Amino acid sequence: MAIGSGLGAQIGIAPETTYGTYVAPTKFVELTKESLQLKKTTATSQGIAANRLLAPAARRVVTQRAAAGSLEMEVTNKAMGSILQALMGTSVTPAQQAATSAYLQTHILADTFGKSLTIQKGVPLTTGTVTRKNFLGCKIISAEFACEVGGMLTVSIEIDSKDCEETSVLAVATYPLMAPFNFAQMSLKTGTYASEVARNGVRKVSVKFERPQNTERYYAGANGTKAEPIANDLVKISGSIETDYVDTTLDDLHTSDGTTALVWDFTGPLIASTHYERFTVKLPAIKIDDAPPTIEGYEVIKPTYAFTGLFDGTNQPSIEYMSTDIAL
Repeated sequence: MAIGSGLGAQIGIAPETTYGTYVAPTKFVELTKESLQLKKTTATSQGIAANRLLAPAARRVVTQRAAAGSLEMEVTNKAMGSILQALMGTSVTPAQQAATSAYLQTHILADTFGKSLTIQKGVPLTTGTVTRKNFLGCKIISAEFACEVGGMLTVSIEIDSKDCEETSVLAVATYPLMAPFNFAQMSLKTGTYASEVARNGVRKVSVKFERPQNTERYYAGANGTKAEPIANDLVKISGSIETDYVDTTLDDLHTSDGTTALVWDFTGPLIASTHYERFTVKLPAIKIDDAPPTIEGYEVIKPTYAFTGLFDGTNQPSIEYMSTDIAL
């Protein structure tokens, strides 16, 4: 029996072969918070019957089904590959580094059509019995990564789902030994693409990827469920950099509206040879939108530079993930 509270909860994830078709979870992530739930559209008959004062239960029908919500977690050195693939869109096979136990995943920005997940949520009753809710056809609509002084690297994911069912059995959760990436491992570089230099004074960074999609593809003959969402707008990348005002590099870029590349990196323990656990966001072109430094009292000046990620004409944004995972 599980603990009859959130301490007994679990989240399992598996990439789907066919959108909306259940796949038993193969990886289990350690969530901090979630809000996934079934969303149904109902209609009740408005027919008039002599002297009837209340709509009959038998005349209410479910006309559409879907699910949606968020999933929040720390970014760890294992089990993140399926999520990154569903966010970024490229089909990825981890590449072994030389003959070591280090495997590199390179997730390059691409269309996410055909990249969906089954997410199984285990919710404990107070008795310790764990109920299951299987969210099918999960598409990542956005994901925001963030880390600040003294904190963990976290991600908040917004999810659209085709449906939720409760028939497929609850998978037995197994967790590899995992560690979260954190502020002590963080660095930020900006400058010419592939020749970026480290920035000093960085206190907090966030990067958000938004994948706009048409999530209302309801057609006849589908039992009230939707077809797989299709991208219907440009990808949006945004973020912010909070610093002490140690130099004017980012401030000058704001003034000139100049372009710079950004590399946000977390380097963990050595895996083998020269290969370390690593999580790296690479944005080939960003523009600083606002936050010239302002004086708000006696304290050290701490500007926060909001930025937008754009296309440099050649290179796509990417997320690199080095771990010992041999498969997503």
